[in-house]
Amino acid sequence: MTHTSFSTLGLSDVLLTALARAEITTPTPIQAQAIPVVLEGKDVLAIAQTGTGKTAAFALPVIDALLKSGRRAQPKTPVAVFLAPTRELASQIADSVKNLLAGTPLRQHVIFGGVSARPQIEAMRRGVDIVIATPGRLLDLVDQQALSLGSVEHIVLDEADRMLDMGFVRDVMRIVKSLPTKRQSLLFSATMPQNVEALAAKILKNPVRVEVTPEVVTVEKIDQSAYLVPQKAKKHWLVKHLADPALDKVVVFTRTKHGANRLSEDLIKAGIDSAAIHGNKSQAARQKALAAFHAGETRVLVATDIVARGIHVNDISHVVNFDLPEEPESYVHRIGRTARAGKSGFAIALVDPSERAKLRSIEKLTGQRFDLKESEFAGAELAAMEEERARPPRQMQGRPSGKPGGQNRSGRPGGNGGAANRSPKPEGARNSHRGGGRPRAVA
Repeated sequence: MTHTSFSTLGLSDVLLTALARAEITTPTPIQAQAIPVVLEGKDVLAIAQTGTGKTAAFALPVIDALLKSGRRAQPKTPVAVFLAPTRELASQIADSVKNLLAGTPLRQHVIFGGVSARPQIEAMRRGVDIVIATPGRLLDLVDQQALSLGSVEHIVLDEADRMLDMGFVRDVMRIVKSLPTKRQSLLFSATMPQNVEALAAKILKNPVRVEVTPEVVTVEKIDQSAYLVPQKAKKHWLVKHLADPALDKVVVFTRTKHGANRLSEDLIKAGIDSAAIHGNKSQAARQKALAAFHAGETRVLVATDIVARGIHVNDISHVVNFDLPEEPESYVHRIGRTARAGKSGFAIALVDPSERAKLRSIEKLTGQRFDLKESEFAGAELAAMEEERARPPRQMQGRPSGKPGGQNRSGRPGGNGGAANRSPKPEGARNSHRGGGRPRAVA
């Protein structure tokens, strides 16, 4: 049966009222397929891109089940847990769930790191029906006995591919092992690589597979272009082209947190208002950077993929792929930050010769062939830049040269022995061990 209205899906009247209040009348394909299956109590393996309405696809039927069960929140014992890989996505889900819970007795709370745990612990003490959380902070509260997972009847893993990319697999499996055997498990993912398939096999029981084939790409309003630019020249290309005032609100994507920080600092030195946003930034710092960007106080936001799906700012004129992503799907998420609300936008990819294979993967996914343009830095200018870089640095008369390799003004070592020359870890890689030796990704 093809569902063209929420009223035919079997949802409670209070949820239909909440949807009508939000002027949401027609279910998206993922909602039409997933909601009836979840309402039947079955496990679901869903493949759906961001922007397809997947939050409502799992939240509506889970809320409906909680309402029909008549259970009320008990201290420290949530009945449903929605796991998300990043703070931004967790907050976004929480906002959607809050709207859907209007007019119901159910309570929800969002849990993530980077902020004080005290309000979260207090909320658990009062009792919450639905917890939306990142894995690391959820386990922190479990370890502190601030909440128990022993009464959870519904577990949702949203953006499971991103969760595994960020190194959360051990945390996720520890959470799953703390859940009751009798439960409903839902896994949503934009892609289905082997590691996600393996995770699904471990936590789902006889799941119904729901797949919404993405449109060739919802980027018809985006003017896409690609330039062949050697990696060492990309910064110079960007600084030169940001002189064009048409690039008035720009998001630049890098592969690593270190790369985002360094590029933002270089842009500031070149007189371009810029801020970096990535997983090592505190929640307050992320919100401050986004607010300044939204207000137009910051012209360029340098970001990593970890926050690509959490940037919702109107009127972004350009998206620049400073580094091409490892997964072609990430390219679609990145450029989707522009051309929102029916407006047009521009996406620019800077392609090092070593990234040609990644560009071909993007072409295969999007169905678009790029006319890879030679940049002005591909030949003589790059050679001149390399010659200038090879010159020994000038020493200030009367001052010692310092430690081998020298130090820059921020105190970071430079030269061949400096940490700045080590290959940085991609965003999301584990970089710390806390507690009893259990590695955690930043969330």
